[in-house]
Amino acid sequence: MISFNNDYSEGCNPKILEALTKTNLESTVGYGEDEYTNKAINRIKELVNDQNVFVHLMVGGTITNLTVISGLRPYEAVISCDTGHINVHETGAIEATGHKVIAVKNELAKLTPELISEVMFNHTDYHMVKPKMVYISNSTEYGTIYTKAELIKLREVCDQYGLYLYMDGARIASALTSKGNDLDLATINKLCDAFYLGGTKNGLLFGEALVIRNEEMQPDFKFLVKQHGGLLAKGRLLGVQFYEALKDDLFFEMGKHANEMANLIRDNLKSLGIKEYMPSVTNQIFIEVSNALALAIHNEVICDDFISFKDTRVIRFVTSFATKLEDVLELNKIMHKFFRK
Repeated sequence: MISFNNDYSEGCNPKILEALTKTNLESTVGYGEDEYTNKAINRIKELVNDQNVFVHLMVGGTITNLTVISGLRPYEAVISCDTGHINVHETGAIEATGHKVIAVKNELAKLTPELISEVMFNHTDYHMVKPKMVYISNSTEYGTIYTKAELIKLREVCDQYGLYLYMDGARIASALTSKGNDLDLATINKLCDAFYLGGTKNGLLFGEALVIRNEEMQPDFKFLVKQHGGLLAKGRLLGVQFYEALKDDLFFEMGKHANEMANLIRDNLKSLGIKEYMPSVTNQIFIEVSNALALAIHNEVICDDFISFKDTRVIRFVTSFATKLEDVLELNKIMHKFFRK
């Protein structure tokens, strides 16, 4: 059965696996102090055009998010879309660190200056938590992306209220290689206090590369990493992977491939008159179908029920660095069978 369930079910890009195998028996310093990690960090500093950033390679997205947010003071909170990963799919990890997630209803799974200002207007004194960080995802949990103009406006409102701006980049490669994108890593670094480059969902076995530009957030960060169980003894496994992915254009080539495969599915759905639930431009596609039709599709395709309503469901198809053209064509045939007029 063909699978479009997520973008991390496969192992890793063969070039990354080859690099891991080639260095497998080398003995290196642990905990991210090895030469491969240093090379990866230096490469990231080149890509963001900033030698003063703090870079730490983390093992996964949830541990990255909770570690960054755990650096807030005990009474400080983080503003997120109600669809945000930290609010929906991280098992209360943020709340477990003692920090409230202020979830905001939104459109297109994106925050706006107006939404943030409304939160600030309603949090006025010490009887409430104090908003201190804004959490966004790019691409978002529904495959939409932020533009440069939108990110500039978010930076401005964060400066107005003294808020940190933190970007979850689990699918940043897909975002930066998508149609309509006008951002790059250097611009993101200038506008965000911290962000990360997602590897788990873009062709690495595991790993996220956290970049912290704001000097206020840098001191003692490794203490937070260790305390939350995120410091990998065999840190070179992260370093080897990220250096191999970033030394040339492999990281972005993988994101581009996932988008191209998704666009083939998207074009086919459009030809069948099927409107997407959310106007995604990246590697996630959402459609709303009846419960009966969803079950029929599940009998032939491994995919996710993202939202369940009384009579309908929103199902999600996700492409990855490893998605095969023949699987996309097979999915398109299946959709034709169910939707052709």
